[in-house]
Amino acid sequence: MASITVESNENLEKAIKRFKRMVEKEGIIREYKKREYYEKPSTILNRKNKAIQRKLLKKNHSSGRPHESKSSY
Repeated sequence: MASITVESNENLEKAIKRFKRMVEKEGIIREYKKREYYEKPSTILNRKNKAIQRKLLKKNHSSGRPHESKSSY
């Protein structure tokens, strides 16, 4: 549970910004959206496998072979 203490001389907008940063840092909204609807275990597994595949493709693509230039001999 995210909570902040507001000092008597602190600006309310500044306290709200601090609270929003804390909520974002702890991932509360992301967790809420993830749990908003029931997701079947097979769907979760498929989503995780697709994420792993994307990560591997990105890694292979970025560290792939350098471009071979065609020579005109």
